[in-house]
Amino acid sequence: MIKTASPIGIGVCYCRHKMEHIGKNCSAPMDICMTFNGPADSLIRHGIARKVDAAEGLDLLNKAQDCNLVQFGENVRERVSFICNCCGCCCEALIAATKFGFLNPVHTTNFIPDIIEEKCSGCGKCVSLCPVEAMTLVNAVDPHKPGKKKAMLNENQCLGCGVCLKGCSVDALRLKSRKERVITPVNSAHRIVLMAIERGKLQNLVFDNQVLFNRTVSITISFNVNKIC
Repeated sequence: MIKTASPIGIGVCYCRHKMEHIGKNCSAPMDICMTFNGPADSLIRHGIARKVDAAEGLDLLNKAQDCNLVQFGENVRERVSFICNCCGCCCEALIAATKFGFLNPVHTTNFIPDIIEEKCSGCGKCVSLCPVEAMTLVNAVDPHKPGKKKAMLNENQCLGCGVCLKGCSVDALRLKSRKERVITPVNSAHRIVLMAIERGKLQNLVFDNQVLFNRTVSITISFNVNKIC
């Protein structure tokens, strides 16, 4: 995304900036929000973002990963508009995912951590790193080591970001593919159509005059959209 975007803009993280005003921001980098292409051009022209080249963009991405931040991109495959680098304590999306995970406010990746129980030492590093509290420690029920703990994953809560793997020093975590693959929309138009279908509002997207929307037209549109998808 970074290598093919033009221009690239870097701006202040909205969430950590907001938390700074109430004295609750963390120490993660503030000047690290990334925008690309058209949105970046607009923000740069209005002085809201500064223009950088791809090399600096990649350096900032590595910095974000070193700080255990989660990368969120626009939910499209072509000409992505932004990448947010988020922490679990300040980011509104991650806070929502932690509190209301069953509503799936954030699309997951196509991967999920796999815990190798015989290797897990129960140190709890993965628990402290997880930005949405999907990792917990439970009793290992080991008769030879009473009180030993092991990591346990809540798959419904997990984003598949992989941050937890960085803290495991005994190689007890690895990523595996999810059973159901998440299909990312091709572009913004594709995403809007899929959102309308998901919400049962496709007719509102297609017709200005709802009186014209009848059963025959509904069947035709549904058939054509299914062919496209």
